[in-house]
Amino acid sequence: MDYEPPWYGTVCPVVWEDGRCEPASYPIVVFVSTCYSLFDMIGFLIKKAFFDFWDNMIRVVIINLGFIVLMGIGVYLPYLLRFNLAGAIAGIFIAVIMFNVYAGAASLMARDIVDYKSTGIREFWEYVKEIWQSTIPLSVITGLQFAVIIIAFPFYSALGGILGLGALSLIFWISVIWWLAAQYYFPVRIRLDDKPKKILKKCFLLLFDNTGFTIFLGIGTVATLALTVFTAFLLPGIMGILIWHGAALKLRLLKYDYLEQHPNVNRKEIPWDALLVEEREKVGTRTFKGMIFPWKE
Repeated sequence: MDYEPPWYGTVCPVVWEDGRCEPASYPIVVFVSTCYSLFDMIGFLIKKAFFDFWDNMIRVVIINLGFIVLMGIGVYLPYLLRFNLAGAIAGIFIAVIMFNVYAGAASLMARDIVDYKSTGIREFWEYVKEIWQSTIPLSVITGLQFAVIIIAFPFYSALGGILGLGALSLIFWISVIWWLAAQYYFPVRIRLDDKPKKILKKCFLLLFDNTGFTIFLGIGTVATLALTVFTAFLLPGIMGILIWHGAALKLRLLKYDYLEQHPNVNRKEIPWDALLVEEREKVGTRTFKGMIFPWKE
């Protein structure tokens, strides 16, 4: 099924739900109920991502060890070629491609974890073959972004003045918007489309249609990354971040399934309680004792 969040802005006209030019009125009770349902969905996302990580910790650690090795290569390879500018740049791009190919395969593993499937490390190499082509556009964009930051930031910082400040601000916000949208890249590739242009398009559609949720997703990514740095990239690690992104898109797509089945409903009133019933049953209820000693429950 091809999910297509709606276009906004200058792309097509937007009308209010009641068909008039004036904003529709929403009762306070409905607004509060909608907010509660949304926060309940966010709370469940945190719970699901954590338990998906916890239940598959051994696999997560093994995959994260691979990320640590690749990050080491990413640091050492440009250093080894530092005396040749072209060689150093080539080393950075090679390291970025290797990292993204590995991350793409790890995202497929994360998909299996989020979908409650049991897969082993042996499937990992099949996933590399499946996804490597889709990682090339992402690697090119990431490489260009690094190049712009490394070259442009020092240049415009030294330039100073209104022009320098404006250029730095523009580069910063473009980078932030891209980073927020890029959180969906691998989940969209895995669940929705394998064509690079459509992947990128849907990433930005998801960003602009779910801006608040995407910002929250980004905050969760930063928090997970901070914890990852504290644990020397072992736990939750990059794999934990991929599980976080994969779980987020899986739950968010329930919204689009519902809107496809009910095209005339208010888009701001999504019944998350009803949509998450099956997922709640699969995650189940956990206790601290059961998490540490599952065989005793």
